[in-house]
Amino acid sequence: MIACFVYRQSSFVFSEQLLFSTALAFTLKILGSSSATPAFGRYPTSQLLQVEQDYFLIDCGEGTQFQLLKYQCKINRINHIVISHLHGDHFYGLVGLLATMNLNGRTEDLHLYGPPLLSDVITSQFRCSETWLIYTVHFHVLDPVQQVIYENDVMTVSTIPLNHGIPCTGFLFQEKTRKRRIKKEALPEYISPHQIKRLKEGKDLFDENGTLLHHNSDLTLSPRKSLSYAYCSDTAYYEPILEQIHNVDLLYHEATFMNSEAERALKTHHSTTHDAAQIAKLANADKLLIGHFSARYKDLLPLLEEARSIFPNTQLATEGTTISLAD
Repeated sequence: MIACFVYRQSSFVFSEQLLFSTALAFTLKILGSSSATPAFGRYPTSQLLQVEQDYFLIDCGEGTQFQLLKYQCKINRINHIVISHLHGDHFYGLVGLLATMNLNGRTEDLHLYGPPLLSDVITSQFRCSETWLIYTVHFHVLDPVQQVIYENDVMTVSTIPLNHGIPCTGFLFQEKTRKRRIKKEALPEYISPHQIKRLKEGKDLFDENGTLLHHNSDLTLSPRKSLSYAYCSDTAYYEPILEQIHNVDLLYHEATFMNSEAERALKTHHSTTHDAAQIAKLANADKLLIGHFSARYKDLLPLLEEARSIFPNTQLATEGTTISLAD
């Protein structure tokens, strides 16, 4: 058994934003881009997404903790781990990472989301190695349907049902509608936190007698655009996801094979470069990242060129790539 390993339904945590916050961190770091096996310096799938104070580790292939160390990502900042499915290249690094967190003296709770059998895998290995965690892991079972699995005052995380050989889910990370931005230079000399909150909510300010003090439009600016990131892990070409990911700012879609291997992609429930690019085009995505590359390809430039022939704003999701949507 794992000490402090508990099941949870989807839990919603709320926290107050800083009074004058106008921009939030929304940054993605690619840790691994290879499919099935490591190849040519590429590691199995793993990504780290920061949305303000939340750090989401997205899949955890073998060697993930080495990549976290290489790119100076602080392991104990991770408070959520989401596992798309139970093919080894997406979770073989998880047990080692959890154990390292324990050795590092972690005390903060960790939320783990994954297929039902993932808990069996972890508890079996920890039982055999007599590993006992000093921190609590809240395990959230993912069903193969679209559902909100996490929400706070800033964002929601929803699952994206995919088409793979075994149950597999992608993840959609969406900022909620942002609050209005404060014009610091226009603020009166004396203004309370309560009044700041009202302004960010789009409300005018009144005194205790109901007399109008300030119009909201005089002291605030329109909200910045809310951001979104869709992670589409292992999947065949699957148009049913289009409605959910429509107009997404950043789309990661696996592109295991070049288009010449379309038959093999179909047989293995994977996608080609053309498949990924077509989904991005139909979804009206702003930017496409392709990854999960087959070990048959040492040079990834031909894959990039194929995808760009359909969806020009495509980038390779290779190790160390960092994208900040808030910029």
